[in-house]
Amino acid sequence: MRRVATLAGAVKFIEAAGFCTLFPVANVPLPSLYCAATGRDADDGVMFDEHFEKIWHWKDELPRRRRAYYAKYFRGKGTFISREYLPYFLVMREAATTPEDHERFYQQGRIHDDARAIWRALAEYGPLATLELRHACKMETTAGNVRFKRAILDLQCLLAVSHFGSEQETGAWASGKYELTSRAFPGETAAAFEIEPQEARAMLAAQFVQLNSGRQSMQLARLFGWTKAQAEAALRAANGDILLEKPRRKRSA
Repeated sequence: MRRVATLAGAVKFIEAAGFCTLFPVANVPLPSLYCAATGRDADDGVMFDEHFEKIWHWKDELPRRRRAYYAKYFRGKGTFISREYLPYFLVMREAATTPEDHERFYQQGRIHDDARAIWRALAEYGPLATLELRHACKMETTAGNVRFKRAILDLQCLLAVSHFGSEQETGAWASGKYELTSRAFPGETAAAFEIEPQEARAMLAAQFVQLNSGRQSMQLARLFGWTKAQAEAALRAANGDILLEKPRRKRSA
């Protein structure tokens, strides 16, 4: 397979995979953009070279240009989800939201107060870089930074927040920017409201089988956090027990 050498090539790779990781992740049997760009095996480890710098830039540019969703998702590690498959993930996670849904999620016990504060700040101010966002949420201190990292990770694992580029806030590494998924990818969010959960799981299972032939229901359940029964039902659907049609949807700009 030819190495991924350009941003456009990265988009094609993510779209073909449906979902993948930025770097190889232990116990996550998915392709990684790093391996596709370097031609290295997952067991070779990560080298900090020109390939690393290139894909590190891509993980900021791809969501900023709305070419792919990126967040720390699988095992809390960098994950890409194609625009085609994002609605299915949102349905699976019950995360098709509006910017004002932070209170509903808090009342349901799905997020803690710190995550609610971050969500509310993004809803009010739009995309914010890390330091700006911490300031808006009054998490400027060292202890506040610990709380921020925990809360922003929770929001990413819920798919409520997307990376959305970067900003040079200090003389060190550029800070990541964040945006609500519902505003970064409005077309995909709207499409999710038209999809049933069992259909979403079946579509994700079908794509997972394409990426990992021979994988069984327990591997699928562990990866997506499903019950064994949900995984087995999704695999049966993926194998053709029911007919699935991908919903037509308007792509966001």
